[in-house]
Amino acid sequence: MISVRQAAFDIFRSHHLTTVFGNPGSTELPMLADFPADFRYVLGLQEGVVVGMADGYAQATGRPVLVNLHSAPGVATAMGALVNAAAARSPLVLTAGQQVRALLTGPAMLTNPEPTVLPRPLVKWSVEPPRPQDVPAALARAAHLAMLPPRGPVLVSLPMDDWAAEVDEDDVRSLAARRVAVSAAPTAQVLAGLAARIAAARSPVLLVGAGLDSPAGWAAAVALAERCRLPVYWAPLEPRCGFPTGHPAFQGVLPPSRERVGKALEGHDLILVAGATAFRWYPYVPGQLLGADAELVLLTDDPDEAARAELGEAVLTDPVAALAGLADEVTAARRPAPAPGPRPEPVDLSRRPMTTAAAYAAMARVLPAEAALVCEAVSSMRDCQDQIRIARPGGYYSPAGASLGFGVPAAIGVRMAQPDRPVVAVVGDGAFQYAVPALWSAVRYDVGLTVVVLRNDRYAVLEDYRDFLGLDGVPGLQVPGIDTVALARGYGVTALRVEGADELATALRDSLARPGPTLIEVPVGGCSGSHW
Repeated sequence: MISVRQAAFDIFRSHHLTTVFGNPGSTELPMLADFPADFRYVLGLQEGVVVGMADGYAQATGRPVLVNLHSAPGVATAMGALVNAAAARSPLVLTAGQQVRALLTGPAMLTNPEPTVLPRPLVKWSVEPPRPQDVPAALARAAHLAMLPPRGPVLVSLPMDDWAAEVDEDDVRSLAARRVAVSAAPTAQVLAGLAARIAAARSPVLLVGAGLDSPAGWAAAVALAERCRLPVYWAPLEPRCGFPTGHPAFQGVLPPSRERVGKALEGHDLILVAGATAFRWYPYVPGQLLGADAELVLLTDDPDEAARAELGEAVLTDPVAALAGLADEVTAARRPAPAPGPRPEPVDLSRRPMTTAAAYAAMARVLPAEAALVCEAVSSMRDCQDQIRIARPGGYYSPAGASLGFGVPAAIGVRMAQPDRPVVAVVGDGAFQYAVPALWSAVRYDVGLTVVVLRNDRYAVLEDYRDFLGLDGVPGLQVPGIDTVALARGYGVTALRVEGADELATALRDSLARPGPTLIEVPVGGCSGSHW
């Protein structure tokens, strides 16, 4: 016989869950006592930061990550960040402490009365095992579920006295040895049918998203686009990039409204959507999405997404495998190659304060091709995507659920997952305030990343949306008087303020060569027009 605690750590090892992001409380102490030497505990000072770091780490590695939260208060505080993790399909295995079983029926402090209900609907599965002996099986099941398509967070609530109970060692060994294989490749019949439709189409187009953001996904998308001479768009509001944005076939990022997507896709008779949601909207702008003769086919591994798509057909499959199979199946197209997509207009780099487009253009001059960019400057995200070319898989991350506080924690997680890759987080000064304690973790674990804070002293995206709605007299949109540089220095971060494009480029170049975290504050003026 072995203890539940020993069994749990054996389960964690078998799934390579040896990096733990957490913020512990009293109900977690029995789990963490005599912490194993082959595990790493990454402390965050607030639960939103903890989940944000784990989210970035999971997305960058493509593997499950263990997150340690504190009963109901910890889970509740983490749920803003969990919105992003769920939308990004990050495979997080969340453990939440619980009071001892003898106190679960009474009004004891730190009892979570409905632990499986609290995190819904942001987790794929939540459970509190009925007996201590069921804890290992619950943890094993959670690890498998987190990785099964569509991937996503799961949560196990664990009473603190369960860890000392005994379980059968042979049963645990069997659980740890179990593996679940996924085979979702499209059939030959499906591939042949799609290949025939692409060949017969007058003007097919490919829309890509986060589901293709891997070396295999990029290779498959590029191969199909080149072989079939397809123009390629980045689907609306996708949190990651599924295609090299400097490729001649790349046409740009689709805006998040029906009317503007309809105009962009006008004339295309076959729209193939792979690894993206069809579609993510934000403002309601009525309009015809597709022409009368246009067809849409969605390739997705998410049954719910396949069922809820608002038009066209859906094929439930691995989108990467589907594109790779199509690239091998189709006959090379005789149609002309698509014209290169639009490139951004030149920007004035001498203006003070800089426009956001100028700030991104200055950063683009010195960012290495292999850099990973985490963008949470919501009002200027379009400028970011216009000015900076994404040249490698895993080169772009944004908050999938639009919950603020993602940028700095996620960048820390990405850098910890890929310590040899340059990582830059660009955040607005409003969004930065949601996760300031993340700077402590960056310093504590000597995470070499650069945080660029675009300072405009307001919630610019809300002002933009206010104007779109035609509203006046809206309070709460100004946030002046925050000294971001002083905040960062208070946490031990190297921090400076720059005014011009040349200063920004120099500061960014220097920060990329410097160990540890650096923060650069940049006063900025306007963005390049409305999002809507």
